Amino acid sequence: MYRDFAYVYDELMKDVDYDAWVDFIEKVFQTYQVRPERIVDLACGTGNITSRLASRGYMLTGVDISNEMLGIAREKSRKQGLFLQYINQDIRELQLHGLVDVIVCMCDGVNYILDDTDLKQVFERVYQYLRPGGLFLFDISSHYKLSEILANNLMAETEGDVNLVWFNNFDEKTNILQMDLTFFVRQGDLFKRFYETHFQRAYKNNEIIDLLRQVGFNIDKVCADFSLDPPSKDSERIFFCSVK
Repeated sequence: MYRDFAYVYDELMKDVDYDAWVDFIEKVFQTYQVRPERIVDLACGTGNITSRLASRGYMLTGVDISNEMLGIAREKSRKQGLFLQYINQDIRELQLHGLVDVIVCMCDGVNYILDDTDLKQVFERVYQYLRPGGLFLFDISSHYKLSEILANNLMAETEGDVNLVWFNNFDEKTNILQMDLTFFVRQGDLFKRFYETHFQRAYKNNEIIDLLRQVGFNIDKVCADFSLDPPSKDSERIFFCSVK
């Protein structure tokens, strides 16, 4: 995953309001009355949130399993004059040099962890590297979104020189959404075609909360759709705010 896709990811995501994501993260900081110095951004991708947080004065480390995505993130940061640390790691095996104030994982990073045991391991690693009182903030695409909106749909999208055909299949027994992506990328007068298959787990909120509690986190707030309001049955994005 995120190999060839890495090189067209930003083109396809250019309409995403990443500033709104970072505004929301800072809103959470204000709610908790914290001004963190060191933040780790898990599953950071091409660094769209990492770099924006860094530009607002925080010390950032980005972590991602895709070398290709990180290569793009590093180049973007260099062009912006931002000096960030990017680490190529599986977040299930997270290793940091010391404790940090805040760890975030945005834009479905948790959904890509398909197994309860693996997700608990991620939470354990996060807990290990947070300072006492440190904040863990992450989001998921909700069970409703993956199982009702995206499930078993065929979608097509065009952005600039990139065309995407996207077929989804949802397995109700495993709660896993399989996304088969076909890309057509213009190269001169021709198009290069490539494929990727992605899998995301549709978690219910109580499943996430239970795993966080098993690790030792205090789950202070569960909210939805870039507000601090509690989720409804048709909320599409759920945020979890947990404290060590």
